[in-house]
Amino acid sequence: MIKAATIQKYYGDLEVLKGVDIQIDTGEIVSIVGPSGAGKTTLLQILGTLDTPTNKPVSRIEIKGIDVTKLNDKKLAKFRNENIGFIFQFHQLLPEFTALENVCIPAFIKKTPKAEAEKRGKELLDFLGLSHRHGHRPKELSGGEQQRVAVARSLINAPSVIFADEPSGNLDSESAENLHQLFFKLREEFGQTFVIVTHNKELADMADRKLTMVDGLIVNPIA
Repeated sequence: MIKAATIQKYYGDLEVLKGVDIQIDTGEIVSIVGPSGAGKTTLLQILGTLDTPTNKPVSRIEIKGIDVTKLNDKKLAKFRNENIGFIFQFHQLLPEFTALENVCIPAFIKKTPKAEAEKRGKELLDFLGLSHRHGHRPKELSGGEQQRVAVARSLINAPSVIFADEPSGNLDSESAENLHQLFFKLREEFGQTFVIVTHNKELADMADRKLTMVDGLIVNPIA
Protein backbone atom coordinates (compact mmCIF):
# COMPACT_ATOMS: atom_id res chain seq x y z
CA MET A 1 0.00 0.00 0.00
CA ILE A 2 2.73 2.48 1.02
CA LYS A 3 6.40 2.40 0.08
CA ALA A 4 8.62 5.35 0.97
CA ALA A 5 12.36 5.66 0.65
CA THR A 6 15.01 8.21 1.60
CA ILE A 7 12.60 10.72 3.14
CA GLN A 8 14.47 13.75 4.44
CA LYS A 9 13.06 16.97 5.82
CA TYR A 10 14.86 20.13 6.84
CA TYR A 11 13.43 23.20 8.53
CA GLY A 12 16.20 25.68 7.98
CA ASP A 13 19.36 23.97 9.25
CA LEU A 14 17.41 21.53 11.41
CA GLU A 15 17.21 18.03 9.92
CA VAL A 16 13.92 16.59 11.19
CA LEU A 17 13.85 13.43 9.04
CA LYS A 18 17.16 11.80 8.17
CA GLY A 19 16.40 9.48 5.29
CA VAL A 20 13.41 7.43 6.46
CA ASP A 21 12.43 4.20 4.69
CA ILE A 22 9.05 2.63 5.43
CA GLN A 23 6.74 0.05 3.92
CA ILE A 24 3.15 -0.61 5.00
CA ASP A 25 1.00 -3.40 3.62
CA THR A 26 -2.62 -3.18 2.53
CA GLY A 27 -5.01 -3.58 5.47
CA GLU A 28 -2.25 -3.19 8.05
CA ILE A 29 -2.62 -1.06 11.17
CA VAL A 30 0.75 0.47 12.02
CA SER A 31 1.49 2.68 15.00
CA ILE A 32 4.40 5.11 15.10
CA VAL A 33 5.73 6.02 18.52
CA GLY A 34 8.66 7.93 19.93
CA PRO A 35 9.54 11.01 21.96
CA SER A 36 8.29 14.46 21.08
CA GLY A 37 10.47 15.99 18.38
CA ALA A 38 11.42 12.63 16.86
CA GLY A 39 9.75 13.53 13.55
CA LYS A 40 6.59 11.41 13.80
CA THR A 41 4.07 14.06 12.75
CA THR A 42 6.36 15.38 10.02
CA LEU A 43 6.67 11.88 8.58
CA LEU A 44 2.90 11.38 8.76
CA GLN A 45 2.25 14.66 6.94
CA ILE A 46 4.73 13.79 4.20
CA LEU A 47 3.34 10.26 3.75
CA GLY A 48 -0.14 11.79 3.63
CA THR A 49 0.97 14.29 0.93
CA LEU A 50 0.25 17.30 3.14
CA ASP A 51 3.96 18.19 3.05
CA THR A 52 6.87 17.34 0.79
CA PRO A 53 10.34 15.95 1.55
CA THR A 54 13.25 18.34 1.24
CA ASN A 55 15.15 15.94 -1.02
CA LYS A 56 12.19 15.50 -3.37
CA PRO A 57 14.22 14.58 -6.49
CA VAL A 58 15.74 11.49 -4.83
CA SER A 59 12.97 10.51 -2.40
CA ARG A 60 10.09 8.23 -3.37
CA ILE A 61 6.63 7.88 -1.88
CA GLU A 62 4.37 5.31 -3.50
CA ILE A 63 0.75 4.89 -2.47
CA LYS A 64 -1.23 2.22 -4.32
CA GLY A 65 1.67 1.93 -6.77
CA ILE A 66 1.64 5.64 -7.66
CA ASP A 67 4.69 7.81 -6.92
CA VAL A 68 2.89 10.82 -5.44
CA THR A 69 6.06 12.93 -5.47
CA LYS A 70 5.75 13.04 -9.28
CA LEU A 71 2.19 14.42 -9.32
CA ASN A 72 1.52 18.10 -9.95
CA ASP A 73 -0.52 20.05 -7.42
CA LYS A 74 -3.87 19.51 -9.15
CA LYS A 75 -3.39 15.76 -9.61
CA LEU A 76 -2.02 15.41 -6.07
CA ALA A 77 -5.04 17.17 -4.56
CA LYS A 78 -7.36 14.86 -6.52
CA PHE A 79 -5.40 11.76 -5.47
CA ARG A 80 -5.44 12.86 -1.82
CA ASN A 81 -9.17 13.55 -1.84
CA GLU A 82 -10.01 10.17 -3.37
CA ASN A 83 -7.49 7.88 -1.65
CA ILE A 84 -6.44 9.33 1.71
CA GLY A 85 -8.33 10.09 4.93
CA PHE A 86 -7.05 12.08 7.89
CA ILE A 87 -7.91 12.04 11.58
CA PHE A 88 -6.26 14.63 13.83
CA GLN A 89 -6.02 15.13 17.59
CA PHE A 90 -8.29 18.15 17.30
CA HIS A 91 -11.28 17.18 15.18
CA GLN A 92 -11.20 20.37 13.05
CA LEU A 93 -14.92 20.33 12.42
CA LEU A 94 -16.41 23.50 10.99
CA PRO A 95 -18.60 24.97 13.76
CA GLU A 96 -21.25 26.47 11.46
CA PHE A 97 -22.08 23.12 9.85
CA THR A 98 -23.98 20.12 11.18
CA ALA A 99 -22.36 16.75 11.78
CA LEU A 100 -23.71 15.47 8.47
CA GLU A 101 -22.56 18.55 6.57
CA ASN A 102 -19.06 18.25 8.06
CA VAL A 103 -18.89 14.59 7.08
CA CYS A 104 -19.94 15.33 3.50
CA ILE A 105 -17.39 18.10 2.77
CA PRO A 106 -14.74 15.81 1.18
CA ALA A 107 -17.45 14.21 -0.96
CA PHE A 108 -18.66 17.62 -2.13
CA ILE A 109 -15.06 18.52 -3.03
CA LYS A 110 -15.00 15.32 -5.07
CA LYS A 111 -18.19 16.57 -6.78
CA THR A 112 -20.25 13.66 -5.52
CA PRO A 113 -23.96 14.44 -6.02
CA LYS A 114 -25.49 15.91 -2.86
CA ALA A 115 -28.07 13.15 -2.37
CA GLU A 116 -25.45 10.42 -2.79
CA ALA A 117 -23.00 12.14 -0.42
CA GLU A 118 -25.64 12.66 2.25
CA LYS A 119 -26.83 9.05 1.96
CA ARG A 120 -23.27 7.81 2.48
CA GLY A 121 -22.69 10.33 5.29
CA LYS A 122 -25.78 9.18 7.15
CA GLU A 123 -24.73 5.54 6.75
CA LEU A 124 -21.33 6.30 8.26
CA LEU A 125 -22.75 8.33 11.14
CA ASP A 126 -25.21 5.52 11.85
CA PHE A 127 -22.40 2.96 11.72
CA LEU A 128 -20.47 5.05 14.26
CA GLY A 129 -23.43 5.26 16.64
CA LEU A 130 -24.43 8.81 15.75
CA SER A 131 -27.80 8.24 14.09
CA HIS A 132 -29.36 10.73 16.50
CA ARG A 133 -26.75 13.44 15.81
CA HIS A 134 -27.02 14.09 12.07
CA GLY A 135 -28.34 17.63 12.50
CA HIS A 136 -26.29 18.68 15.52
CA ARG A 137 -23.47 21.20 15.28
CA PRO A 138 -20.06 20.47 16.87
CA LYS A 139 -20.73 22.56 19.99
CA GLU A 140 -23.74 20.31 20.70
CA LEU A 141 -21.60 17.15 20.63
CA SER A 142 -19.32 15.60 23.24
CA GLY A 143 -15.60 15.29 22.56
CA GLY A 144 -15.96 11.63 21.68
CA GLU A 145 -18.88 12.35 19.37
CA GLN A 146 -16.96 15.12 17.62
CA GLN A 147 -14.06 12.77 17.01
CA ARG A 148 -16.39 10.11 15.60
CA VAL A 149 -17.80 12.72 13.22
CA ALA A 150 -14.20 13.41 12.16
CA VAL A 151 -13.70 9.67 11.61
CA ALA A 152 -16.83 9.56 9.44
CA ARG A 153 -15.52 12.52 7.46
CA SER A 154 -12.24 10.67 6.87
CA LEU A 155 -14.19 7.69 5.49
CA ILE A 156 -16.70 9.46 3.25
CA ASN A 157 -14.72 8.95 0.03
CA ALA A 158 -13.82 5.34 0.90
CA PRO A 159 -10.06 6.04 1.09
CA SER A 160 -7.56 3.24 0.89
CA VAL A 161 -5.41 4.59 3.72
CA ILE A 162 -6.14 6.67 6.80
CA PHE A 163 -3.48 8.70 8.59
CA ALA A 164 -4.22 9.52 12.22
CA ASP A 165 -2.16 11.96 14.31
CA GLU A 166 -2.74 11.53 18.07
CA PRO A 167 -6.40 10.70 17.35
CA SER A 168 -7.27 10.00 20.99
CA GLY A 169 -4.97 12.60 22.54
CA ASN A 170 -7.84 14.97 23.33
CA LEU A 171 -10.27 12.36 24.66
CA ASP A 172 -11.09 10.95 28.07
CA SER A 173 -10.00 7.36 28.70
CA GLU A 174 -13.37 5.78 27.89
CA SER A 175 -13.79 7.71 24.65
CA ALA A 176 -10.20 6.92 23.72
CA GLU A 177 -10.72 3.20 24.25
CA ASN A 178 -13.89 3.28 22.14
CA LEU A 179 -12.03 5.08 19.35
CA HIS A 180 -9.18 2.57 19.44
CA GLN A 181 -11.59 -0.34 19.10
CA LEU A 182 -13.33 1.50 16.27
CA PHE A 183 -10.17 1.53 14.14
CA PHE A 184 -10.04 -2.26 14.16
CA LYS A 185 -13.76 -2.51 13.47
CA LEU A 186 -13.32 -0.20 10.49
CA ARG A 187 -10.44 -2.28 9.17
CA GLU A 188 -12.62 -5.38 9.36
CA GLU A 189 -15.61 -3.66 7.74
CA PHE A 190 -13.94 -1.58 5.04
CA GLY A 191 -10.40 -2.97 4.72
CA GLN A 192 -8.62 0.35 5.25
CA THR A 193 -4.93 0.67 6.02
CA PHE A 194 -4.18 2.78 9.13
CA VAL A 195 -1.01 4.67 10.01
CA ILE A 196 -1.33 6.10 13.52
CA VAL A 197 1.03 8.44 15.35
CA THR A 198 0.31 8.15 19.05
CA HIS A 199 1.67 8.56 22.56
CA ASN A 200 -1.06 6.23 23.83
CA LYS A 201 0.68 2.99 24.81
CA GLU A 202 -2.50 0.90 24.68
CA LEU A 203 -3.30 1.99 21.14
CA ALA A 204 0.30 1.59 19.99
CA ASP A 205 0.48 -1.94 21.36
CA MET A 206 -2.82 -2.94 19.72
CA ALA A 207 -1.46 -2.27 16.24
CA ASP A 208 -0.28 -5.03 13.93
CA ARG A 209 3.14 -3.41 13.99
CA LYS A 210 4.70 -0.70 16.14
CA LEU A 211 7.46 1.47 14.69
CA THR A 212 9.64 3.61 16.93
CA MET A 213 11.14 6.89 15.79
CA VAL A 214 14.18 8.46 17.42
CA ASP A 215 15.97 11.57 16.14
CA GLY A 216 14.40 11.51 12.71
CA LEU A 217 14.84 7.80 11.97
CA ILE A 218 12.79 4.63 12.40
CA VAL A 219 14.95 2.48 14.65
CA ASN A 220 13.05 -0.80 14.24
CA PRO A 221 12.02 -0.92 10.56
CA ILE A 222 11.68 -4.72 10.51
CA ALA A 223 9.76 -5.04 13.80
